[in-house]
Amino acid sequence: MVAGELVLTATAAPDIIVKNRSDPGEEAAVEEEAGRQSESLSVEDETESDEGEKKPNEREKMLPDGGGGGEEEETRLFLRRFAVLAVFSLYSLVNAFQWIQYSIIANVFTQFYDVTNVMVDWLSIVYMLAYVPLIFPATWLLDRRGLRLTALLGSGLNCAGAWLKCASVSPDRFGVTMTAQVVCSVAQVFILGLPSRIASVWFGPSEVSTACATAVLGNQLGTAIGFLLPPVLVPNTPDDVELTSHNISIMFYGTAAASTLLFVLTVIVIRDRPALPPSQAQAVLPDSPPEDYSYKRSIVNLMKNKPFVLLLVSYGILTGSFYSISTLLNQMIMTCYKNQELNAGRIGLTLVVAGMVGSILCGLWLDHTKQYKMTTLVVYILSFLGMVVFTFTLDLDNIHLVFVTAGVLGFFMTGYLPLGFEFGVEITYPESEGTSSGLLNAFAQIFGIVLTLIQGKLTNHSHLAGNLLLCAWILLGILLTALIKSELKRHNVNVGVPDDPPPDDPSHNKPNGFKLDPSFSFSRETSL
Repeated sequence: MVAGELVLTATAAPDIIVKNRSDPGEEAAVEEEAGRQSESLSVEDETESDEGEKKPNEREKMLPDGGGGGEEEETRLFLRRFAVLAVFSLYSLVNAFQWIQYSIIANVFTQFYDVTNVMVDWLSIVYMLAYVPLIFPATWLLDRRGLRLTALLGSGLNCAGAWLKCASVSPDRFGVTMTAQVVCSVAQVFILGLPSRIASVWFGPSEVSTACATAVLGNQLGTAIGFLLPPVLVPNTPDDVELTSHNISIMFYGTAAASTLLFVLTVIVIRDRPALPPSQAQAVLPDSPPEDYSYKRSIVNLMKNKPFVLLLVSYGILTGSFYSISTLLNQMIMTCYKNQELNAGRIGLTLVVAGMVGSILCGLWLDHTKQYKMTTLVVYILSFLGMVVFTFTLDLDNIHLVFVTAGVLGFFMTGYLPLGFEFGVEITYPESEGTSSGLLNAFAQIFGIVLTLIQGKLTNHSHLAGNLLLCAWILLGILLTALIKSELKRHNVNVGVPDDPPPDDPSHNKPNGFKLDPSFSFSRETSL
């Protein structure tokens, strides 16, 4: 201090500049006040040093980069999400109906087209076969071009296949109906991987699992209706080919009309994503420009993720077993209970409807508890027990008991489907939901093809042997599920828990364009 002047630099206290103070007492008081403010600013500077920037306020927390200077972006839920979910679920329903509509009345179609059971089985297997090679371009398209185009392809091809079937109602046109089923199976590739994507980009953290379960529910409901309606619409009339043709036409034209309406609704309703992200986990993802995203790198990261690989195999086993049972149910029931086509369809309906209830309850449970691995493991074990009970009660000459055991089996086995999707998204975040779900479905189709072909061969000699095969595979799936390491990466981002990947995590060194700030601070609230 010189000549009674006190000068405080702008960096220390820019709003306090005191000069020409001649009174020593006043000067001391000013020095004391400046010291307090300087100390206060020093504490704030330390905070800025620790965090790298000023601590964000509540609004800045909603920004994709945590308030680091980017454009403001809040989270919000839009009512449109329910319309998107409803339209998707409905056209997924029609696609699933077209998958199973042949198998549940296999005896009718073998007589009408004069083909073997194996040929009719292939009308179901083609759904699984087409999925495996096409899932990679389909998920690439979903990641690069978005939800809307993928949904339009799924709904449009489903509509085209349904109309092509209308031209196949003649005993000499089995090739036409097979071609139509191939078109529908290609449509399925653009459908099965969408539930987790729709749930993630449209729904909030407290409802995402329920939304995913509801989206899967549409497909399950289509399978249920596929078990119920064909035996009613196309009864077995082997001595009247014209009546059979008429009945098949009613089923095909009705399906085509519904598919057309749903395609129009898809054009009107479905969009890539809402104007604002529904959750913090989605809010951080737009930081990555599309050109930085590598689909190949995403696949590599997923295949190096050991928990996800274990989930791939275990999910494939249980879901493939469900596909096999659904395809061969008519043959199993008809072997044990003669002239029971209607009851075979009703048993299939019971199987799937019970699974729909299981799906919703599992989705609600996950949203409430976030206990992904424990829930998945428990449902897997109960599916195994249900399969054992179904196997050993099928031929007890009590069809009412079969209804009960099929319902128990379906509750857990079908209820597992959304669990696998959501668990996969959690342990692979921030990789694309469409890619992880697509791979899960691909493995399910592969196991479905293999198990259906093997079980079909065994069922021709003994349905017990075929079902015991499935029991053995499901037991292996339980062991693999128990080995999965549960790391809920998406959930941690939503609640603000830092997600620090271990050094040997492939995504740690090769982030695939995702720029997630480990110091990002998240709000637990979502705008309604």
